Amino acid sequence: MRVEVDVGADPPAVVLAEPADCGRFHVSVKGSVDIAALDRVLRSNAVGNVDSNGEAVVGVDALRRLAAGSVGAKWDDDFGAMLDYGRSKGWLSDDGAAIRAHVEWG
Repeated sequence: MRVEVDVGADPPAVVLAEPADCGRFHVSVKGSVDIAALDRVLRSNAVGNVDSNGEAVVGVDALRRLAAGSVGAKWDDDFGAMLDYGRSKGWLSDDGAAIRAHVEWG
């Protein structure tokens, strides 16, 4: 799955592409290579923010919200496994509310 952010759209758009694919996760940005703009769009869409290292921090509840209605019953288990893997790599916040994601520009 990937969070697609179009910072150049009017209004800027955030969608979850390939939500059933819990084997990979990143944020893909279109429209600008502007970290501040990405941070604003993630925050204004209640999806997350950009940390001081330039990586996206995406809310787990936001991912559930964006995936709703487009994934099957098995998704909860697959998503849970993705979060467990992220926790093992240090990508999940201590409280489990957010997961860190690599940002791809372009």
